[in-house]
Amino acid sequence: MDYGLAIRRVVLAVLARPSLWPATLRAAWRFRSRNWYGRFPFLPLPAPEYLAWRLHTAYGSGERQPEAMEVIRYVRWTDWMTRGTGKERS
Repeated sequence: MDYGLAIRRVVLAVLARPSLWPATLRAAWRFRSRNWYGRFPFLPLPAPEYLAWRLHTAYGSGERQPEAMEVIRYVRWTDWMTRGTGKERS
């Protein structure tokens, strides 16, 4: 499956929200493949199998691509949870 279109939508949605840039980078870093630095293209990208598994567990199918706003909500939620503030930010 080609995730290119979904990734472009997410990137555009995040670029429009500079306050989310640090949290998005932290979330993306958590998804990276192990030993990414030892495999071409030497970028910290997630493994396609891992993405398919995450999508299957989230949506019941590895074929569905998340909407940009779903990813934005996920990034906000993980940022909120990892900071452990106990208070939701608006």
